[in-house]
Amino acid sequence: MPYRAFLARIRQFFDGPDEHLDWITNGLAAGSLRQPATPMTDQELAEAIREFQKAPPSADSLEKLGAKLAPSDGRDRGAI
Repeated sequence: MPYRAFLARIRQFFDGPDEHLDWITNGLAAGSLRQPATPMTDQELAEAIREFQKAPPSADSLEKLGAKLAPSDGRDRGAI
């Protein structure tokens, strides 16, 4: 799925403009954040977004979100 379609799905978990959403948008556009290799349920995606929102938006927190969305080692999507 194009990253913009995935981003539209993510936007449903935000009430409006948000710095966390800006980091996700920029990460997807730049390729530093990848979409899940396997489909995620809305519940799994919402949980990953909530965990990301608990920390101030930063390169480190975006990296942790990326690990949750697309684990490079194929392991289970554990908590951030």
